[in-house]
Amino acid sequence: MNQILAVAGKEFFDGLRNRWLISITIVFAVLSIGLTYFGGVASGEVGVTSLSTTIASLASLAVFLIPLIALLLSYDSFVGEQESGTLLLLLTYPLSKTQLLLGKFIGQGGIIALATLLGFGASALILYLQVKDLEVVRLFSTFIASAVLLGLSFTAIAYVISLAVNEKSKAAGIALLIWFFFALVFDLALLALLVGVEQGVSQQGLTQIMMFSPSDIFRLVNLAGLDSSDVNGVLAIAIKSSLTQGQLFFVLFAWVMLPLAGANFIFMKKTL
Repeated sequence: MNQILAVAGKEFFDGLRNRWLISITIVFAVLSIGLTYFGGVASGEVGVTSLSTTIASLASLAVFLIPLIALLLSYDSFVGEQESGTLLLLLTYPLSKTQLLLGKFIGQGGIIALATLLGFGASALILYLQVKDLEVVRLFSTFIASAVLLGLSFTAIAYVISLAVNEKSKAAGIALLIWFFFALVFDLALLALLVGVEQGVSQQGLTQIMMFSPSDIFRLVNLAGLDSSDVNGVLAIAIKSSLTQGQLFFVLFAWVMLPLAGANFIFMKKTL
């Protein structure tokens, strides 16, 4: 355990020195506060709009931003060190591959978690001071917890990429393709399926397909309890599914653990 914490501390403080934590926090805070105050501009409103509209807008922002940041932060975690020769050096210490993997995951995951808490927490605080409603605390607690899990899932996916290739440039390209697929292509394919299939897709079938995308699970977690008038398209159908918010959280957590286990399996088999 001491070895894992030592690696985690190194990764976290490396992130601080590289200004990752500060940069991510500022980006999250500026965009989330901006959406909180100006999310209703399209309808002619400036200022704090409804809580449902704010959460829906923030979820739409986070589903693009958090996966991209997590992938950029982690895609070279192993292949970059392998190219520089430091990975082999690290493994000469009394440190197993699993301990190194978990240490890096905890350290880099800590950066994403803290940045998410501080960045989106600023928006939550401002909104609470405006409306004085404890519902803000409940909804934002769910939002921040699910956003952290979303970031961790893409960090684990980045580790799979980083361990599966031998070139940093190739890892970067694959990471961007993964982001593009889950951010845009998957939902477009789902819409095409709904429109193109003659008999249509049942509500249950639609929800099951969406379980293959951590981004869509994240949105379902946050939009399930909102006013349906603030939700459009495929999600408006899927949020009426029989899955509870707790079950959706479990599936999102599985999207963290399964890629992490896959990364560990690849690392154990990898010859350096």
